[in-house]
Amino acid sequence: MAFYVVQFLTGLASAASLFLVASGLSIIFGVTRIVNFAHGAFYMLGAYVAFTLTERFSGALGFWGGIVVAALAVAAIGVLVEMVLLRRIYHSPELFQLLATFGLTLMVEDLVVLIWGPDDLVGRRAPGFKGAIDFFGQNIPSYDLFLIVLGPVVLGVLWLLFQRTRWGVLVRAATQDRDMVAALGVNQKWLFTSVFALGVFLAALGGALQIPRDAVNHAMDLRIIVEVFVVVVIGGLGSIIGAFVAAVLVSELNAFGILIFPKISIILVFLVMAVVLIVRPWGLFGKPEAPARRTPGLTVNPWRPLTMNERFAAIAVLVLAAALPFVAGNYLLTVGSEIAIFVIFAVSLHFLMSVGGLASFGHAAYFGLGAYGVALLAKMAGLPMIACLLLGPLLGLLGAAVFGFFAVQLAGVYFAMLTLAFAQIVWSIAFQWVSVTGGDNGILGVWPEKWAASPSHFYWLSLGIAALAVVILRIIVFSPFGFALRATRDSPLRSEAIGIDGKRIQWTAFVIAGTVAGLAGALFAYLKGSVFPDNMGISLSVDALVMVLLGGVETVSGAVVGAIVYKALNIWLVSQTDWSKLVLGAFVVLIVVAFPKGIVGTLEALMHRRRKSSSSVSPLLTSRIESAE
Repeated sequence: MAFYVVQFLTGLASAASLFLVASGLSIIFGVTRIVNFAHGAFYMLGAYVAFTLTERFSGALGFWGGIVVAALAVAAIGVLVEMVLLRRIYHSPELFQLLATFGLTLMVEDLVVLIWGPDDLVGRRAPGFKGAIDFFGQNIPSYDLFLIVLGPVVLGVLWLLFQRTRWGVLVRAATQDRDMVAALGVNQKWLFTSVFALGVFLAALGGALQIPRDAVNHAMDLRIIVEVFVVVVIGGLGSIIGAFVAAVLVSELNAFGILIFPKISIILVFLVMAVVLIVRPWGLFGKPEAPARRTPGLTVNPWRPLTMNERFAAIAVLVLAAALPFVAGNYLLTVGSEIAIFVIFAVSLHFLMSVGGLASFGHAAYFGLGAYGVALLAKMAGLPMIACLLLGPLLGLLGAAVFGFFAVQLAGVYFAMLTLAFAQIVWSIAFQWVSVTGGDNGILGVWPEKWAASPSHFYWLSLGIAALAVVILRIIVFSPFGFALRATRDSPLRSEAIGIDGKRIQWTAFVIAGTVAGLAGALFAYLKGSVFPDNMGISLSVDALVMVLLGGVETVSGAVVGAIVYKALNIWLVSQTDWSKLVLGAFVVLIVVAFPKGIVGTLEALMHRRRKSSSSVSPLLTSRIESAE
């Protein structure tokens, strides 16, 4: 019994740090609606800065002062980021803000390595809390008891701040309905800045308080951000009490899961998250979001099929791409094959996001399912490559059909988070089901047959399938099904009034997107010759989002351009510099600030402006000529 009590108290200590980070993200997320992937980076920065300060200043005052000063310094950096970067893109598409914070995360990861080095840093013990307390033969670190007390204290301070101050009332109002708060004359810029500063301070404080417990390293941002998103969604957006309860729940599941359910310990929190979202979509303590006040049809420009000249131009580009094996070596052909595969992956997500209005944060699950489907058929069943390519993606289809049935019942942020939960469940199964998937050792030896083994032949195969996938999805976009899907995206009530079954339409689109993503994963398995759980990890899902948003989510062909630019730049930077994340992150942030509509969207806007200016100048020139005559 003493052992379980100690395990419970250890979970509570972990919950305190998790609550600090999650409460900050919940406040930012609830008010600004920014999916702040950089929140984990601020947590990591707090730990690194606190390590430096506590090592430089001695004594209890130097240690605890260093913790507080580190959190304040990182909060000041957060204010600078909000004013310089995020304030410029508040009116951009919400998912494009995700792209900006993701680019910022990439930059911070390389910056901390550049400043502090790649090795783990072990901080000193907290003064006054270096010992342990004996509890029936079990030792409880006194620092854990300090964290257990700190959690409720911070909760109480935040509750008083939000319930007993005018600023807190405004923040709670903005969490429920930002448009109404703006209509009442509240300066949203400074409200958002103050909220962001508080959220970053809490994240940095959570990271700083971890240095006596864990080693500081440059991978701790991604490790914490996943759990934080789970906590925020389970507790409810904007709910501090919900964040506290969810942090305790998640931490205790992590503490006892390995003891009670060792086979599924990794997926327990995601199973709980999925159940909560299905039963109560707005979280345990959250409230339903107010409907968005937008005019249907204005968020996404009307689309049209390609003109004859544009089709000839696309065919010409495809022919030039097909001629690459005649002038390029094996390395460039392998890179070209990978880019073609990721074009398929990106267009599948783009179809779901742009046409269906459904932003999936876990699209890599179906990419990975397709890869594992091919690997299992090739290694266990011994089927030929053609049969594997035809049947392997069906595993992605099956996963999309099951997960999509539940996901389409939700919308907006909650839809995105449920897709993330499902993706993490699939990843955890692949990681832990060692007898079938090989665990983190993966499945090796998945090589293409002789007819497709050479780099040139596999490149042509990948390019042909990519072109076919793009054409089929474009046909679907401009089919009656595509129009019904866009109607559901723009106005669910109006589409339902004219007899469109919106949920069935969205589910079908989800299945189509998952199948195409599974096809990309099947090709990727043959390209690499192996399959690993990372093929369905969060980083790959984020890569897909970046490709779509980089090209332009409000365009028909943006995903193709975004995938080519992002993947080519990523591969080139990795081969050219050790600071590829820093350069790539800076490029992504530059694109967000300078070209908020994406590459293709910006080009379309420039062409439209040019046509408009030429049409307005032409009558003027005509009148001048007539006057001269």
